[in-house]
Amino acid sequence: MRNCVIIAMLSLLVALSPQTLVAQDSAGCTRDDLGDPPRIIYQCSGGIVLEAEAAAALGFLARDANDRPTEVEISSDALLIEVAPGSGPFQIRTPHAIAAVRGTVFAVDVTGASTDVFVQEGEVAVSRADGADPVILTDGLGVDVVPGQPLIVRRWPDERVRSLLSRFGR
Repeated sequence: MRNCVIIAMLSLLVALSPQTLVAQDSAGCTRDDLGDPPRIIYQCSGGIVLEAEAAAALGFLARDANDRPTEVEISSDALLIEVAPGSGPFQIRTPHAIAAVRGTVFAVDVTGASTDVFVQEGEVAVSRADGADPVILTDGLGVDVVPGQPLIVRRWPDERVRSLLSRFGR
């Protein structure tokens, strides 16, 4: 009987999606699946909340001694990030950019061609994936990181902000 239980548990682990395995491997975070719109919320130690579109390709790259994530990678779709001010360093890596947080609420949207970063509240430093061309974003500002094009900080139009945030039910 015990062997059957072990085999059933192993089968369940094999059947889990990569996102579920990532969440389990990332100590200090709990996962909640939500609908309308479909998304996954990771509540992490140290005041970090990551809200990912359901299909987002997300990975936890590093964490501190208290199991607080310090570096997350997203390679597709969008992620809404909330970081408590003063909670320590945190950054998002994409194929096109690095967004380093200083306590804020911001969103990162990744496609094959670009990474778009929008700051709802606070301050975020954004650079190319190699660290070049850094810019600072504050409340209401965004930047599109496209290979071969300059990083231009702009106040995003209300429609663009609504369109992005609606993907998280906001």
